[in-house]
Amino acid sequence: MSTSIPRPHPSRCDPTREDYDAIIVAHEAAVTQGQSAYPDPSTGLLVLTVATHLARGTCCESGCRHCPYLEQ
Repeated sequence: MSTSIPRPHPSRCDPTREDYDAIIVAHEAAVTQGQSAYPDPSTGLLVLTVATHLARGTCCESGCRHCPYLEQ
């Protein structure tokens, strides 16, 4: 049984961005492969996955794209 990988909070990653679908694909691939981060499709900068944030256990209040501690 597969679990759903949460989408980024809209305040952290606007779904109307041109690169939104590429971000989602890159993030889901990284989580599925057990990677802690992935290169942003537009900038190449490393972005931490939701799994990395969950392993940390709390929000670091740095405005992370995939922070699971924000209310949807």
